[in-house]
Amino acid sequence: MNGIINFFKPKGITSHDAVNLFRKLLDMKRIGHTGTLDPNVTGVLPICIGKATRVSEYLIEADKEYISEVTLGFETDTQDIDGEILRSSKKRVSNKEIVETFNKFHGDINQTPPMYSAVRYKGKKLYELARKNVIVKREPRSVRIETLDIIKNQNNKKIIFKTECSKGTYIRTLCNDIGRTLGTYGYMSYLIRTGVGEFRIEDSLSVDYLKLIDRENIENLILPMDKALNNLDKIILEEKYYKPITNGVMVEIQDKNDYDLNNNLKVYCRGKFIGIGRILIKDEKYYIKMNKVLI
Repeated sequence: MNGIINFFKPKGITSHDAVNLFRKLLDMKRIGHTGTLDPNVTGVLPICIGKATRVSEYLIEADKEYISEVTLGFETDTQDIDGEILRSSKKRVSNKEIVETFNKFHGDINQTPPMYSAVRYKGKKLYELARKNVIVKREPRSVRIETLDIIKNQNNKKIIFKTECSKGTYIRTLCNDIGRTLGTYGYMSYLIRTGVGEFRIEDSLSVDYLKLIDRENIENLILPMDKALNNLDKIILEEKYYKPITNGVMVEIQDKNDYDLNNNLKVYCRGKFIGIGRILIKDEKYYIKMNKVLI
């Protein structure tokens, strides 16, 4: 049993709790998730089953999509609704100021990871230090905001918006930074993850639904591994190369101009997906070598 289930994680459980749920439902241990989704956040959490756990790293790299709400006028220690209020402001901002500020956060931006995050500092997770009231310096990181669209503005105090962004983007930090840029404060008062790569919320499966059906029907809902890798180009090899390529032997290719040397490729042979490979150059010839064989 190998593949991926598009799971809708409810509020109140951790990503690890979700993995344990599927271990019980499917009676197997080799199950993993594709990047932590905070307990207070709902939404898409692809679950990798069997050999698909070996492609989880590629899903972690995938772009994410969220719908969020920022509440202006307050700043919390966790940058979200669950934190303690640190600062407040009675400043009123206009719709025009809000739109102009949102526009400033399109494209490549720098973010400083929040203290309440799983980023490590000298072997410790930041949130472990934060709980001990230890604050350390964090280096800004570059992230990309592909879209940042306002869905609804409620009296210039609460703004619901949609974000498509790169991995590593903290939406609560985005809310915090929007508030400060407006000359007031802001915290994330709601968040739902609506997409991870090709996995969309409208196709996700709830806990209640999964508990209603038997194991056989759950198995029928498991998506093939390469479903998670639609962002990668693919290469199709002749059948004669099946044995050497799956045994780790490099295979020479002729259509070298069709592929980027720096990118991973989905590799197909005998009409099926066999794993992830990369183009290499040796003695001025082009070869493909498997990074991961997944058959």
